[in-house]
Amino acid sequence: MDPAVADPRAALLAERERVLTELAENPVESPGQMTYGSQAAAATHVFEQQRDLALRDHNRQHLSAIDAALARLDDGTYGRCTACHQPIAPGRLEALPWAALCIDCQRSSRR
Repeated sequence: MDPAVADPRAALLAERERVLTELAENPVESPGQMTYGSQAAAATHVFEQQRDLALRDHNRQHLSAIDAALARLDDGTYGRCTACHQPIAPGRLEALPWAALCIDCQRSSRR
């Protein structure tokens, strides 16, 4: 781990708390029974529900990435790319303390 990266555990724990709070404050409501009404109102309801589900799924994936980074801190592999095992740039870890991949491997994974 690069000493230039300020306390990554504190940053990860703060982000973890933020995500957990967001998940708790924004539960996804079950669809319930649709009543007859305007098509626009029904479409809006479906859109909002799909948006909320997508946000919840994103937050769960983000929480998983944070937990994985905390595990890497505990086992001494934090700051190394999980793909190529090279050091992750300190600036990247400062911006995204949960980053598991170096920038080159991240670019490759998106292809």
